[in-house]
Amino acid sequence: PRSHDLQIQNDSNILISIVLLSTLAQYFNGVWFSETKKVINSQPTVLINTIMRQNRSRNRGLELGVLLLFSELLSIGYDKIPPVTLFTIIGQALLYMGIFEVPWDKWDACISGDAILKSKDYKRLLISTIEHGDDMHLYYNMISFVIKGRSLEKRYGSTNFAILLGFITVMTSALYVGIAALGANYIDSSMMKTCAIGFSGVIFALKVITTREEPPGSTFVSGLSVSSKYAVWLELILIHLLVPNSSFMGHFAGLLAGLLYTNTFVGSCLDYIISLVTGWPMYHRYNYDTDKRYPRQEPYNPGYTENTSSNRGGFTRTSYGWRQNFGYS
Repeated sequence: PRSHDLQIQNDSNILISIVLLSTLAQYFNGVWFSETKKVINSQPTVLINTIMRQNRSRNRGLELGVLLLFSELLSIGYDKIPPVTLFTIIGQALLYMGIFEVPWDKWDACISGDAILKSKDYKRLLISTIEHGDDMHLYYNMISFVIKGRSLEKRYGSTNFAILLGFITVMTSALYVGIAALGANYIDSSMMKTCAIGFSGVIFALKVITTREEPPGSTFVSGLSVSSKYAVWLELILIHLLVPNSSFMGHFAGLLAGLLYTNTFVGSCLDYIISLVTGWPMYHRYNYDTDKRYPRQEPYNPGYTENTSSNRGGFTRTSYGWRQNFGYS
């Protein structure tokens, strides 16, 4: 039967991913232990510092969340995922595994009001969004992103989507800092030190944009049927209540970034800049109420096509929180 053949194919894909990741993990772990052996014979103190840094940040090897992520990508089919979305996911996974050498420690990359406004460490506006606290944090964020990325990248085109993603990322981080500063003045001064990493703020922004691009309707959130335009607000509250170490500020900042793009002149300005740079217009499909930015047009899709009859790999929407580290200094 066809279903049996599909199950065999899925099992084979999972096995291939396990073998591939195991080989990569063994190779890079082997390289690290080889270098460590050299250090043992020369500088024992350096060895201790190396091990502490190793355990704190990189080279985690093979973990369940990474395995699940790659098996899901294989299940969907790498050729069914647009290039910018695919490279973003694989890049963050490889960064988490420690395959990329970067000049920062994971928890030293987290974003906070103090780090940006006082320490002037502006690179955190970007690098904080591509780091993740653990393997399941990475898994849930990337599975949520692949759904939204496939939809928006096919609609806007890969080049347009890449630039939009960069703008949304910086905008989300800047709003996070702004919320921290306002909160420190009017609510609690410790909000300036609240430090967060993760891509889910950006995902919340993309969720708002994706919702605006779809026809009005209802969706299910934790078994509750709600209007699609209010679903993101309900998810914001539920994640804050159900995931204790999630960052409400991070998610809220992403939600505001999405609203700024879809409901204000900021979106029109970004669309104009993107079209000016790439030469491809940013078409939006539906016209809601008085929002003139959304002319009723067919989606424009330069540079990427896909058979829209293919399945989504058997998974549904999901979200996950930013990780935050209180007491950051």
